[in-house]
Amino acid sequence: MADNPTPALDTRVLTVSEFNRLARDVLERSFPLFWVSGEISNFTRAASGHWYFSLKDAGAQVRCVMFRGRNSYLGWVPKEGDKVEARALVTLYEARGEFQLTVEFLQRAGLGALFEAYERLKAKLEAEGLFDPSRKKPLPAHPRQIGIVTSPDAAALRDVLTTLRRRMPNIPVVLYPTPVQGKGAAECIVAAINKANTRAECEVLIICRGGGSIEDLWQFNEEIVARAVAASHIPTICGVGHETDFTIAEFAADQRAATPTAAAELATPDRGTLLRQLQHLQQCLSRYMSQALNQRMQQLDYLSRRLLSPAQQAEHKAAHLAQLRCRLDAAASRLMQHHRQQLMRLDQNLNHLNPQAVLTRGYALVHDESGDLVFSDKQLAIGQNVHLILADGTADAEIKKKGS
Repeated sequence: MADNPTPALDTRVLTVSEFNRLARDVLERSFPLFWVSGEISNFTRAASGHWYFSLKDAGAQVRCVMFRGRNSYLGWVPKEGDKVEARALVTLYEARGEFQLTVEFLQRAGLGALFEAYERLKAKLEAEGLFDPSRKKPLPAHPRQIGIVTSPDAAALRDVLTTLRRRMPNIPVVLYPTPVQGKGAAECIVAAINKANTRAECEVLIICRGGGSIEDLWQFNEEIVARAVAASHIPTICGVGHETDFTIAEFAADQRAATPTAAAELATPDRGTLLRQLQHLQQCLSRYMSQALNQRMQQLDYLSRRLLSPAQQAEHKAAHLAQLRCRLDAAASRLMQHHRQQLMRLDQNLNHLNPQAVLTRGYALVHDESGDLVFSDKQLAIGQNVHLILADGTADAEIKKKGS
């Protein structure tokens, strides 16, 4: 009985680069995007903006990298000893053969529950139509008074007031003070919004606060705040945190602003722009009025030239009548001249046909005794008497000889 053949072994020799590349491919295919928790250690921020650190627990650690394109959206920088949760991909840094995690998102440990609550509430209110664009109110183009719901001590208030003074300093501002962080802040924010609606003294309402962690901004993710914002009769602009922060109150507002400063810009027209537009309109109006006046003056000159007094009208008609008389005389003269020339041509033609005209050239008409005109000598006989008509007078003759 023959022995079973042994499978052939791959005897190809790999380079280190090839081996590391194969190992990297295996790791990246085997591990999808996942969450891992640990403590920040050996944190370094490179000049390129990339972050390098380790995640560790009591039994192990792993190297991590978070590239600038990802960490720029966090709004906070981790420090040594921070407990965090990282959403990452497994990879291999081929140049050193080092196993590492490429971090896509980083949050402080324990925030997973907050994010889940955030997503649940967002989905619930969205299903109710609270974020529907059709229910959002348009912002007034030129508000006569602006309300602000925020803390009197907030840096965001200073930013908003500075922007409003720069863009439209003549618009009055009403502050509805409220704490924006800490226990019970959500209820206070709701009370401030309701107060602004009850007093109804403003045409647009800015709800704002500066940046912070997700816990700091959480009051604006509370359901009661979102419902109060959506129920406001006054058009609302919500600008909370930084550009990358999205709170549920912002989804419920009539307009979201990336920052409190941006909220102030959305609430007001720019004074400089309005002045430039006004100047342009003034120039257009002045140019139009000048053109209109010039056209009216030209029209008046034209009409004044056409306007004649009764005496001028009689003179004009007399001159016109004289002109018609001259034209009639000229036409009659031309007609008479034409007929005279035509008569002369007919007279000449008639003269050419007149037999008498032929006689003046030495010819004579010959008539026999019967008075018939003689055309041939065959009509004549020797000794016959004939009558001759000359150009001047007549004569009688006797035929003595005929042609041979």
